[in-house]
Amino acid sequence: MTQADNEMRLLIIEDDRESADYLVKAFREVGHIADHAADGEEGLALAESGDYDVLVVDRMLPKRDGLSVIGALRDKGNRTPALILSALGQVDDRIKGLRAGGDDYLPKPYAFAELLARVEVLSRRQGGPAEETSYKVGSLELDRLSHRVMRGGEELTLQPREFRLLEYLMKHAGQVVTRTMLLENVWDYHFDPQTNVIDVHISRLRGKIDKGFDRPLLHTIRGAGYMIRE
Repeated sequence: MTQADNEMRLLIIEDDRESADYLVKAFREVGHIADHAADGEEGLALAESGDYDVLVVDRMLPKRDGLSVIGALRDKGNRTPALILSALGQVDDRIKGLRAGGDDYLPKPYAFAELLARVEVLSRRQGGPAEETSYKVGSLELDRLSHRVMRGGEELTLQPREFRLLEYLMKHAGQVVTRTMLLENVWDYHFDPQTNVIDVHISRLRGKIDKGFDRPLLHTIRGAGYMIRE
């Protein structure tokens, strides 16, 4: 990792001074910014006021325990990823930590290399763009949450596979979508079964979303694939 490209800002909430100093030093040595809070109350205050990529939270803390800190943050809408460190490593302990709002759980003792890898994963997950819940191309609208498709204000009835197909095409509106992309992402095939299943579904979908409208939205790109565009 290079500091310029992948620097993370971390908050270590740990009451054991030796462990805390070790973590802060280790994270800084690999190019990250690491702050430290020595108890739950201080940790909660810093987490609320700081813009952190990941929280590393010891479960057993003075003044307020780690699970309570995470729960309070979640209740206030703070979704900063939190990794729980704990000497309690049984399955029930891990489940309790995750249900309290933790995103990962690492029992003590641990290797720093594993802790770093887990923190990096949480940071990447947090940094990814939120997935859209609705798509719109011209007069065509798809709502993923309600599973409704409208064109020109009229609701269309699609079968589940047709919905998935349209959702994928609209997610990539204006881009060529190949047969391979559709097989892997809509049918979960990692090979071409050499059938006309895609052609049949494209034809049905076109009949539902374009029929009766002056301007077709679903286009076949000869020799390449398909595209949804205005």
